[in-house]
Amino acid sequence: MTSAARYMSLYRFLLLLSALVLAACGDSRLPQLELTGSSLGTTFKVVLVDPPDTLATEALESDILTSLSDVDVLASTWRDDSELSAFNADPSVDWIVVSATFCDVLQQAIAVSRETGGAFDITVGPLVNLWGFGPEGQIQEPPSDDAIDTTMQNVGVDKIETECSNRLVRKAAPSLYVDLSGWAKGYAVDEIAGLLNASGLENYLVEIGGEVRVSGHNSENRKWAIAIEAPSTSERVPHAVLRVTDTSVATSGDYRNYFAYGGEHYSHTIDTRTGRPVTHDLAAVTVVNTSAAYADAMATALLVLGPDEGPSLATKLGIAGYFLVRSQTGIHEITTPVFDQLSAK
Repeated sequence: MTSAARYMSLYRFLLLLSALVLAACGDSRLPQLELTGSSLGTTFKVVLVDPPDTLATEALESDILTSLSDVDVLASTWRDDSELSAFNADPSVDWIVVSATFCDVLQQAIAVSRETGGAFDITVGPLVNLWGFGPEGQIQEPPSDDAIDTTMQNVGVDKIETECSNRLVRKAAPSLYVDLSGWAKGYAVDEIAGLLNASGLENYLVEIGGEVRVSGHNSENRKWAIAIEAPSTSERVPHAVLRVTDTSVATSGDYRNYFAYGGEHYSHTIDTRTGRPVTHDLAAVTVVNTSAAYADAMATALLVLGPDEGPSLATKLGIAGYFLVRSQTGIHEITTPVFDQLSAK
């Protein structure tokens, strides 16, 4: 059975189960359909609330799975046949012809990098690999200062150029390595949302690896409730719940993916300005924005910037940001004015 067939079978099972539960319980909530599975190295979920009887569910499901596969083939660093892996493996410093989508994604990601002063940097890949968080696998101890300094010579968005009108990209160094993991999940969420919108669906949730986009209302005819996870390494519990509609929510944290050495925890969040994992007390950042890709990238950037620079930049840019900061008395919150306005609605 193909992956698409397996997911279709799972979809029909969930649809039947949902219908049976609602019928048995006499639940007054609106009916909803769910599609769940795995893609992009993580899990995904699509929830459709009160879809029309005329909806071609199997065709829509096929389109969703195809779209997820397309993003994986475009932006994965974990598969050798992706366009990104081919680009990274090409040592040429001349203009390289790429797909229009690949060039557009690079250009948008570079714009966020410049907007954040390099705190979000798609060329962070060599440092991610050096610190053992990439496809090359984990390391047993931190890299040497010399190794970090050498690797940083190939890092920086100033080392990559795009000319998307002609689908061209150029590296300034043969070993430049692009990592789109801080963009791809959000981008995939936006792509799926676009499919649902094109199908005339108004009430839905799309979630991929924790990055979320919602539209309309949930099955209780209310705004969607999005849980913001508490920054804990031992359990998954909500710290807060955000009620939103017609927007995206992305969170970046330093507490889930790390390695320990010599009594120190080294986060997977790398600051390209230092070549090292972040060491401040900012544990997690949540960003609310109409674009899931932008929210995904900006949450990463604000986490890198820390508890002082992060909220300052978010406020300056008019971003809805929610910051969880460690202190001796526990976790305290910092919010931006735009976030406060959002949560007050």
